[in-house]
Amino acid sequence: MEIKGKVHEIGALQQVSETFKKRDLIIEYAENPTYPEYIRFEALQDKTALFDSLKTGDDVEVSFNLRGRPWTDKTGKTSYFNSLVVWRINALTNAGAAASTPAYAPPADLNNTAAEEDDLPF
Repeated sequence: MEIKGKVHEIGALQQVSETFKKRDLIIEYAENPTYPEYIRFEALQDKTALFDSLKTGDDVEVSFNLRGRPWTDKTGKTSYFNSLVVWRINALTNAGAAASTPAYAPPADLNNTAAEEDDLPF
């Protein structure tokens, strides 16, 4: 799954155990700009480094997996939890500026050659 939004907050690296680490990312998703949604994503293990180059306010496209799992408490009541786990993130802020620059040279005026005279009949 993918979603585009703006980086609202980047969490600190959390070393949960000796072999497990995670990091949170909050994205402002404004499908309706009047009522933006703030969606929490998490990166696990080596994917936590994906957030290192991001800054608050960056426009990004987040690719993620939706995960869900049950949990039963001591009384036997079962609750369900969902996680949005990031596996790729693309910054869109710099890509938009590069796309506005043309990839070709402006047209040159071929009629304005000072050093050469044309002796073509037409």
